[in-house]
Amino acid sequence: MTPVARWLGQVTYEPTWRAMQRLTDERGPQTADEIWFLEHPSVYTLGLAGREEHVLAAGDIPVVRIDRGGQVTYHGPGQLVVYPLVDIRRLGLGVRALVTAMESAIVDCVAECGVAAYPRAEAPGVYVAGRKLASIGLRIRRGSSYHGLALNVAMDLEPFKRIDPCGYAGLEVVDLQRLGSPLTTAVVARKLLPHLARTLQLPELPVWSEAPPQSA
Repeated sequence: MTPVARWLGQVTYEPTWRAMQRLTDERGPQTADEIWFLEHPSVYTLGLAGREEHVLAAGDIPVVRIDRGGQVTYHGPGQLVVYPLVDIRRLGLGVRALVTAMESAIVDCVAECGVAAYPRAEAPGVYVAGRKLASIGLRIRRGSSYHGLALNVAMDLEPFKRIDPCGYAGLEVVDLQRLGSPLTTAVVARKLLPHLARTLQLPELPVWSEAPPQSA
């Protein structure tokens, strides 16, 4: 049951979401944990309790209602999206501990890039000087997690102005490039993996694979 980390490149949102659901529904006690690293083409996603009034002017960007917690967020090229598909019961993690693990991994990873970031207890995610650098949204089903985190690396931030990010009107958003770190999403994925493995308390560092998930 060696964990697996997968780099999927840029993949469309809905088929990837459905693949996460299938893996979660089909997994058993011996199914290995997986962490998917990827980018999505431009899309807004609205969580289960998300309010449509937080989508101010979607324009030509599609809005997809999905089954995670949280409000509305934006995914697009240049943003690293990470989906930890892990058995939290087997790892002994509660939901709050899982969120904290992801936040801590991001903070430690971007510190290596010279960026001082921090979480906020009242608003999940990671921030730099009040601007949001990464968002988090999860779904727990059958004792396992899917969905995950989105870390802004080097992207067009304009689409965030068309929503209230994570339900907060006027919340400013930033990416690593604007903070002086000229890295690609693929490079940041490699840097983030060992931090996630440590904070998620995975028994060993995941094997890196560039093959698509079998359930996709």
